[in-house]
Amino acid sequence: MAPHTEQLTRPAVRLSGLTRSFDGRTVLDGIDLDIPAGQFVALLGHSGSGKSTLLRAVAGLDHEVTGSGQLSAPERVSVVFQDSRLLPWRRVLPNVLLGLDGKDAEARGRAALAEVGLAGRERAWPNELSGGEAQRAALARSLVREPELLLADEPFGALDALTRIRMHTLLRELWEHHRPSVLLVTHDVDEAIVLADRVLVLEHGRIGVDLTVDRPHPRSYRDPLLGEYRERLLAALGVTEDIA
Repeated sequence: MAPHTEQLTRPAVRLSGLTRSFDGRTVLDGIDLDIPAGQFVALLGHSGSGKSTLLRAVAGLDHEVTGSGQLSAPERVSVVFQDSRLLPWRRVLPNVLLGLDGKDAEARGRAALAEVGLAGRERAWPNELSGGEAQRAALARSLVREPELLLADEPFGALDALTRIRMHTLLRELWEHHRPSVLLVTHDVDEAIVLADRVLVLEHGRIGVDLTVDRPHPRSYRDPLLGEYRERLLAALGVTEDIA
């Protein structure tokens, strides 16, 4: 019983004293962070604050960081980037199955595409997809591996406003179904508070704000009760709103 209990309660990600410098400039300065298993976390910060650097460190893609880093990161980690990064010479289904083996791989890939609303598009070429469809395919590629940790680096930043809202709904639904831990990097305060249950603000190389968003889902952008969270996060980012 003890090992099982420990597995359920230990963090999916644990960073301890994580530091990263570039040409003598410290971008991450001794960051300590635990992300519990199954938690949806959004990370905010100014451009150049180190958000993507932190994400890369958690993903194990940056070998120049110091500190203890990922003490308990899970084995199955998937990353979604701002662009879909689909291989243009492969059709959609082979893109989703990239690097995935097993007799049931194709069935899993088709099921993943159906889950993101791309059933029937398995043989399409990437250049035949809209921006939103390409990001749906990227999500399918990440989720088909049943990751324990999903890292998303501004995955909706290049989409138009309406497509972004649809993708927000899709991502939250997929999270509720699969329940990976999620670390979402974004510049968008509204995106953070609508999607995440915990919002972090990275400032001066450290976590300056760690905010729990205690509102049930689904959340609406028009919910006035989210205004307090929004104001606090904007203030932490040095942004004030003057309403005439």
